[in-house]
Amino acid sequence: MTQVCHFLFVYGTLLPGDRGTTGRAQRARLARESKVLGSACTAGRLFNLGRYPGLVPSVGTDDVVHGELLELSDAERTLRWLDAYEGIVPGQHPHNEYERVLRPVALGEGTTVTAWVYEYRMEAQATAWIPTGRWLGEG
Repeated sequence: MTQVCHFLFVYGTLLPGDRGTTGRAQRARLARESKVLGSACTAGRLFNLGRYPGLVPSVGTDDVVHGELLELSDAERTLRWLDAYEGIVPGQHPHNEYERVLRPVALGEGTTVTAWVYEYRMEAQATAWIPTGRWLGEG
């Protein structure tokens, strides 16, 4: 993951307004290392995985996941510890729960940017689908 991109889309435990205990320290650190650009969304389905959500890409549907777009002060440094938080082992490790990918993200006023997004790679239970595409900080 050597591409330089300073934008990050967050949709779960890293949301600035999340009040859950999961990710509390990481939210605080991310707040120090980034600037909130505003509400944003990207195509996909959001699933409740218990203490945290997972975004699964969806093709050919109108499903949308809502979150916030952040601009990272030092993307390389911040993404390194975020990858560790998300449990990503470098390379295409088969046990990685998440993968960090570049995707189009739309801001509220209609501007679209390319941003890093953590996509869930495992099989998600259909019953855990969150149709609103909004995480409520349950963890």
